[in-house]
Amino acid sequence: MSTLSQLVARHSDLAPSDVEWLHLLVGDWQIISDLAFADLVLWLPTETGYLCVAQARPSTGATVHYDDIVGSSAPDGQRAQLDRALAEVSIQRSREPRWFGTYAVREEAVPVVRMGRAIAVVARQTNLGGARTPSRLELNYVESADELLGMVSRGEFPVPNAATGPRRGAPRVGDGLIRLNSEGEVLYASPNALSCFHRFGHLGSLVGMSLAEVSTELLEDTAATTDESLPLVVMGRAPWRTDMESRGVCLSLRSVPLTEKGQRTGAVLLCRDVSELRRRERELLTKDATIREIHHRVKNNLQTVAALLRLQARRMTSTEAREALGEAIRRVTTIAQVHETLSQTLDETVDFDALVDRSLRLAADVASAGTAVRTVRTGTFGMVPAGSATALALVLTELVTNAVEHGFADGKGGTVEITAERTGGHLRATVADDGAGLSPSTSGPGAGLGTQIVRTLVQYELRGTIDWGARPDGPGTQVVLEVELDEMKGPDEIKG
Repeated sequence: MSTLSQLVARHSDLAPSDVEWLHLLVGDWQIISDLAFADLVLWLPTETGYLCVAQARPSTGATVHYDDIVGSSAPDGQRAQLDRALAEVSIQRSREPRWFGTYAVREEAVPVVRMGRAIAVVARQTNLGGARTPSRLELNYVESADELLGMVSRGEFPVPNAATGPRRGAPRVGDGLIRLNSEGEVLYASPNALSCFHRFGHLGSLVGMSLAEVSTELLEDTAATTDESLPLVVMGRAPWRTDMESRGVCLSLRSVPLTEKGQRTGAVLLCRDVSELRRRERELLTKDATIREIHHRVKNNLQTVAALLRLQARRMTSTEAREALGEAIRRVTTIAQVHETLSQTLDETVDFDALVDRSLRLAADVASAGTAVRTVRTGTFGMVPAGSATALALVLTELVTNAVEHGFADGKGGTVEITAERTGGHLRATVADDGAGLSPSTSGPGAGLGTQIVRTLVQYELRGTIDWGARPDGPGTQVVLEVELDEMKGPDEIKG
């Protein structure tokens, strides 16, 4: 299905600022659909008629359009009403309902105005199939919807400086609704809204009371930090969202100011009890901090182990023993670098490019012992899961160290090139050097401890394959490593 921008670009010549206005409207019109108990359809005028570029269904009542109609044209019977709304720049209400099969629909056409110009039309379509005597709540819902649609027809809604972007816990119409007058006094509070404030500590009705004063009394006896925007939200002066928290209860509040010809006449306030949601968020933050601290402490402990091994190596008189301890120090340091990287991020993933550049350069410098050996990386490893990062880092470090120690044992300099090719979860890494190459008497690597470590990690930890061979484009050795990494997950999936 085409997006709103694609449909507008294909069938109209609206300016980018007008298209952005339509995006703002569509991004915030679900509240109107729920308050009106009606479907909202955005009709774009074209050379041949009207094209539907967006629609919203109410979560509070029966829908009119069970199938998506985005991309379809307006029926002939509806075009006259849309034409009048666009030409007269005023709301057009039909006197008689229109029949959709077995149920009647009351229709209303609202011009979408920006800078005094009507750029599109919103059709408000109410399914009358389940009509009944409206309750007080429904009457307040519909009156609020009427005021908001009136603002749309005057170019006062959507509000350009309203809070945008997703925010977990944002209230919906059914969560709780409060209507305020221009002074911030409560004209009506839905049962769900009353329940929210009862849980927060207010007993009794809210009608006729200043919501700002009620909120101040509920918060003044606590040491909780209060958002600076709270007074503007509870008085209905700013189209923002904020939280009000005290004694373990947290309310999410959203204000939608109501205006007429630039003068504020009141506001619609939506509220939702998000106490449990905020508690879980704090638990996740605590767990994240704990995990980072664990990685940091593991890194410190490994560095301590490396320092102890280094002290022990200095006391050794045997050259072979000092070299063995030196290799152990290098391996422990590589693992410590992985944990240091994990301690600096919220996700259990590693930016492996930065890690491998640092660790491989250090491994080559230590192994070369004065020989001029250069390490070059091409391609990208990408983000690697923590469960695979340590094994992969150790394998690459061993391969680079072996390439330097055996390929350039004659003291001549050279280059070790690490090439990474990442496709989804599949990684192909090549370590190639331009050194002496493999011994003619052997068809593969030796049987030293480093090689045994590499084979074990590749087979059991990384579940991959590794092949040694001669470099195809010149002298030297080439090692090809292929592994399947776990599919990367987003932060929410990892936490969940």
